[in-house]
Amino acid sequence: MMARRSLTAGIVVSMLIGASSIAHAQDPAPLSSPWSVDLGFGMDNSISGNINSSAIGRINNQAVVILKNSYEDVYGTGLHFRLGGGYMLDDTTEVRATFTLQSLDADLTDMGDLGVSRLYGQYADYQSLGIDVGLREYMNATETLRAYGEATIGLAFIDETDVILVAPAANLGGNATDFYDKTTAFAFAINVGVILPIAEQFGLFGQLGFRYVTGMSEIDDIVGTGLETINDNSSRWTLPLVIGVRARF
Repeated sequence: MMARRSLTAGIVVSMLIGASSIAHAQDPAPLSSPWSVDLGFGMDNSISGNINSSAIGRINNQAVVILKNSYEDVYGTGLHFRLGGGYMLDDTTEVRATFTLQSLDADLTDMGDLGVSRLYGQYADYQSLGIDVGLREYMNATETLRAYGEATIGLAFIDETDVILVAPAANLGGNATDFYDKTTAFAFAINVGVILPIAEQFGLFGQLGFRYVTGMSEIDDIVGTGLETINDNSSRWTLPLVIGVRARF
């Protein structure tokens, strides 16, 4: 997992350094063309948050112990796509709107014990579409690179999440259990990045940030089992690392 993050960071640095010979210390596009659009992709790294919490209860009249699983345990590192646009208010300040797609594949997860059997879960993939607005402030880092910091707020529309529970020795498995309903969550993010001009109206960018998404909507399929609290704390922090292209027009 760390190797994948290091590889992505290396790609960002290599692209910016490799393109610097083309840039020749160009200045940012003038305010006569204040509009911009950018397209980026990268890695969505989960750093905190639990897809399920721990609990003790009963399923099929057998004692069950559920272990806590973080988003990192179940989903690891996923894909992060973003399409954004901005309008320069002055030489350094830009108001922005961004669409963000997060997509993470789930691994088979050790959930705990059911009776004398180990209990396993296969979660549905995590899919989220976000709409964010915010402000970005630019500064000249070097003669070639222009750095920025930004803060955004918005909404994340998260798909329904199901889980298939399997306990081989207890003869349990095969049916999907509703775990979280489709959710409209609140999101906010803080990002920093650099832009390297490669032509009068185009540039490459690399960005790193922290993004928070509030918890998902619970589904009460497990009422009466003693496990009602396992999906109470599903908010998450991520560390998106994104590279892309920006155009002014």
